Amino acid sequence: MKIYCNVTDSGMEDKANGSVDTKSPVENGQLPDPANWGVTDVVNYFKATGFEEQATAFQDQEIDGKSLLLMTRNDVLTGLSIKLGPALKIYEYHVKPLQTQHLKSNAS
Repeated sequence: MKIYCNVTDSGMEDKANGSVDTKSPVENGQLPDPANWGVTDVVNYFKATGFEEQATAFQDQEIDGKSLLLMTRNDVLTGLSIKLGPALKIYEYHVKPLQTQHLKSNAS
């Protein structure tokens, strides 16, 4: 069972410039490794991080953990058919860090 918690105290917080802080789930102080996630785990991750509406795109495209780790920026921006703003945040704040964490944890 995966437990997600917020890195920020406020979760989604509107800033003066109109942007929002996104929640980032962590396990034991680190991002989780999605290598063994099923499609449902990926969907639940994005729901937990504040992307409830966009999470269905990962389910529709059958993106599991291994697929998530292989996704490029272009895949997220165009392949999932979600709006550009959320797609950019999903890639930059979630997909890319998960990929980096996976590479670091498997390099040793």
